[in-house]
Amino acid sequence: MPELPEVETVRRGLALVMDGGRIDRVEVRRPDLRWPFPERMAERLTGQPVLGLRRRSKYILVDLGSGETLLVHLGMSGRMTISGDPLGRFVHDHPLRETHDHVQIDMQSGARITFNDPRRFGAMDLFPSDDADRHPLLAKLGPEPLGNAFDETVLKTALKNRNTPVKSALLDQRIVAGLGNIYVCEALFRAGISPSRKAGRIAGDRVAALVPIIRDVLTEAIDAGGSSLRDYRQADGELGYFQHKFDVYGREGAPCRRDGCDGTVRRITQAGRSTFYCAQCQR
Repeated sequence: MPELPEVETVRRGLALVMDGGRIDRVEVRRPDLRWPFPERMAERLTGQPVLGLRRRSKYILVDLGSGETLLVHLGMSGRMTISGDPLGRFVHDHPLRETHDHVQIDMQSGARITFNDPRRFGAMDLFPSDDADRHPLLAKLGPEPLGNAFDETVLKTALKNRNTPVKSALLDQRIVAGLGNIYVCEALFRAGISPSRKAGRIAGDRVAALVPIIRDVLTEAIDAGGSSLRDYRQADGELGYFQHKFDVYGREGAPCRRDGCDGTVRRITQAGRSTFYCAQCQR
């Protein structure tokens, strides 16, 4: 599933052709994805000016002049790609329609945004913009890891007395929003913290050091356009490149990359997900 860096990369791409523009036409080609589409979604989007695009956790939020916000979740295999940008920032020609192109948004500028989702775990919703903090998918989310509300005090408080493994705790969207399997593995490696260590038993100074490490990993991944493992593509259709910088994720049996460590990367299963780490230098 696309994590924070992938979603932020797509948001930035969409902003180039949607922010400040107007939606000219919308085509919805099926009744649902993971859930049914909102009633009259195409009608409610058509003609609306786009006031701005935001990201909350793994969700893209498109604020409209109607006072509504379009929420987009890419799910497991969703892509939002752009064609026809008259300024030449994306491939100009609109591609032929593909089987899993479920929603098409045409902007008055000539740009087209296509939502393709083969596995249909993605979702879209429309709701009053003023109700964003009360939306069921957003209401219980923790602080954004790249925002000012996420600091060492917040993380220490969230992890205090927790008996779950720190890997599981960091994947809890109520503790910190947007982190997923890949970037938690990478952050814990850089911090030298075992993913199996109980969250409440990690020394305060090590928790404090984890905050800037999480920020660094996410920032580097965004700069690289995210990580492409299977379906993910940037808004221009290109692959992300952060997967080439993975220290542990997907590297089972490979040598540890930490200077002075002669360990190898191991894989274990935690809560049904693969965890990659070096048992020799992560304690």
